[in-house]
Amino acid sequence: MLERINQYIWNAGLLTLLLGTGFLVSLKTGFFQIRGISRVWKGTFGAGNKDSKKLNSCKNGTLSQFKVFTASLSAAMGTGNIVGVASALAVGGAGSIFWMWISALFGMMLTYAENILAVKYRKPLSDGGYSGGPMAYLEHGLKCKPLAIIYAVFCLFASLGMGNMTQSSAASHTMYQAFKIPAIVTGLVIACVLAFTILGGIQKIGSLTQILLPVLAGGYMLSALLVIIFNVSALPDAFSMIFKEAFGIKAIGGGTLGTVISVGLRHGVFSNEAGLGSSALIHSNASDDNPYTQGLWSMTEVFLDTIICCTLTALAILTSGVSVSESDSLIMAFSTVFGEYSSGLLSIMTALFAFCTLLGWCFCGEQAVRYLGGKRAVFPYRIIFCISACVGAVIKLQSVWTLSDIANGLMAIPNLLGILLLLRKIKTPDKLNI
Repeated sequence: MLERINQYIWNAGLLTLLLGTGFLVSLKTGFFQIRGISRVWKGTFGAGNKDSKKLNSCKNGTLSQFKVFTASLSAAMGTGNIVGVASALAVGGAGSIFWMWISALFGMMLTYAENILAVKYRKPLSDGGYSGGPMAYLEHGLKCKPLAIIYAVFCLFASLGMGNMTQSSAASHTMYQAFKIPAIVTGLVIACVLAFTILGGIQKIGSLTQILLPVLAGGYMLSALLVIIFNVSALPDAFSMIFKEAFGIKAIGGGTLGTVISVGLRHGVFSNEAGLGSSALIHSNASDDNPYTQGLWSMTEVFLDTIICCTLTALAILTSGVSVSESDSLIMAFSTVFGEYSSGLLSIMTALFAFCTLLGWCFCGEQAVRYLGGKRAVFPYRIIFCISACVGAVIKLQSVWTLSDIANGLMAIPNLLGILLLLRKIKTPDKLNI
């Protein structure tokens, strides 16, 4: 029954709503993700030393811009960038990667819109932080508090499912496969490190992600790049395969949107989470009051997550010559460079990526809990979050995966309605001369 509900929610309708909303925002902004590349760069990494203090400064109860960036990227950049891409290739073939790019193209504008609206309508809290995210623009922008409550409830379930138990499950599974570490040991370690971090509040979460994520993401992408360089002669064929299979027979048959198209689009959404509102929940607590700054940074997150990281994973597999249908295709691809160490290397990276996702989604869940139950509800949520991570590491999670999928899909619906109905509020920095 759960599988049927999940298939009903994540059907062509929701994917069309996600991409359609992204297309409308792109149209409204004159495809800013393409024409505004230089503006995005200048507003983020290209700002230079003049904004270095601003990047690392914060007010009481808020996070510095760099901490917000790494925490938000942590929530999205996880096992989906490794296992998810390999699964997309196995089910949809090389052409699915092209449709992941398409999802990222429109996803950049979805997350841009989410963050602009979230910061525009956020409200200060007594402790110096903010109440923001999709709840803010659904309640204060759209004047529909029931829709905001519905979103917060689904976000809470998603944070404990997809953002928690499924991540600790992935970590324990991969650590057992590579090092025969019992699942209960991995679960207890994750729960203890989580407790030490999240019980210290958002500043500790931000401090850990700003150290861990750049090193982890950089190390993984460099490793994948080495595999591609080692097999560079196969690179032209890999790109050729991606474009040919994107519009081949598989792409127009085998499903409502076609096997390749639906697999690529869906895995793209799972990878960058654009349209779900998770990025807006984190960026709402940035110390910078400029909504357009948050919008630009969130665009770079989608770009790094899907266009860069997922593409490197796909090309590492495709250039290595291994069969994409193999369950351990990425390990086999990495073994062309790292030999017998590839399994251990990928297992450690997968576990750490999963832990980063846990940290990012704990932040998201806290925002939802605080909106629903106030400040007093945050501490119990943190305890439950730590316990759930330990439980998720040791139990079978098929139903949890399905429920998490459902919660993620249901998060998207009120969020996308809010973006569509507030579309007139979304502008670009160049149009406003800022």
